[in-house]
Amino acid sequence: MYHKRMVFAVACLNILVFGIGVISLGAILPFLSDKFGLDEISKGTLASLLPLGILTGSLVFGPIVDKYSYKNLLSFSVVLNILGLELIAWSNSFVLLGLAFFLIGWGGGMINGATSALVSDISEDHGENKGANLSILGVFFGLGALGMPIVIGSLSDSFGTEANIAGIGIFMVIPLLFNLFISFPEPKQSQAIALKSFFALVRNKMLLLFGFVLFFQAGMESLTNNWTTTYLIEKLDVAENEALFSLTLYVGIFTLGRLLLGFLLKRFSSHSVIIVSILLATVGGILTYISKDLMMYQLSLVLIGLGLAGGFPIVLGMVGDQFPSWSGTAFGVVFSIALFGNMTINYFTGLIAESRTIIVFPVIYLLSAIMMSILLIIALGKRK
Repeated sequence: MYHKRMVFAVACLNILVFGIGVISLGAILPFLSDKFGLDEISKGTLASLLPLGILTGSLVFGPIVDKYSYKNLLSFSVVLNILGLELIAWSNSFVLLGLAFFLIGWGGGMINGATSALVSDISEDHGENKGANLSILGVFFGLGALGMPIVIGSLSDSFGTEANIAGIGIFMVIPLLFNLFISFPEPKQSQAIALKSFFALVRNKMLLLFGFVLFFQAGMESLTNNWTTTYLIEKLDVAENEALFSLTLYVGIFTLGRLLLGFLLKRFSSHSVIIVSILLATVGGILTYISKDLMMYQLSLVLIGLGLAGGFPIVLGMVGDQFPSWSGTAFGVVFSIALFGNMTINYFTGLIAESRTIIVFPVIYLLSAIMMSILLIIALGKRK
């Protein structure tokens, strides 16, 4: 028999690993560029291997946790992240460096999906609000994403970047040990999911609606993460340090929004909260488009951070309610669609920006917000 609070705490420790891994490339790319003499093609290769690994992990984790539960998959996923970080720290081969980022992505994709499904399952068992618990889980993802650059930036002069990266890898032994020695919920399926059942689930219209809501949600999140500093520097002529501070402000507000969400969902319906969330994100996008100075743009980032914080926890909570017996597989489907949205929307933004300047960034963000709003209204109507 598992202990709910212990399992929830271990899920939070694991998602911290994913937060560290997903921000790892951005945090140490300047160091890697100097060490390996990377050109733009090499940087692009590394930047594509990380999400490719995440997509791989997102595709495979669901049937595994439904059939075998969570212990072995989460343990293996953390080992992949440890191995990836140690390879980055001590390898002198670009091939091994690329392998390291794929392993981090692969392990991270499985951790991201499995911890969300795990929190959904234990919330179901104890009659708790899934969205609220998933939002608290998201806070720890944000702490991992914020902590990695802080550690690298503040301690590299004292200990060296390689030692810091290796030390972060060693820190991940802590969640690994918890994974190995605590009890997890029993698997939900006595047999592996049949292909016929799997394809029936993948074709489920409700699940696809949720998936494409997150397609645009993930695109909006990644647009803000990846293009904010470039837009501020090129369009508003902001200094690089001010642009980086603005991005940090967004990440901090986004993390705070996840924390607030845990309280709001215990007092208001998930339908009401997600509608307000998408309105905030859309108004923030409009302010982004019309901003003429840094202060107004930072206000837009505050609204966007608060608005986008609710998307994944609330929608995943709805998916868990809709498909409780196949939560792992259902989460795998929607995470895969969401990641595809992340990659596709960013690719086309870069493609258009190259020929028509960075001004397209807020336009594509707003179009994504409109599409997400339409799909969300349809999904909520069908859910009722």
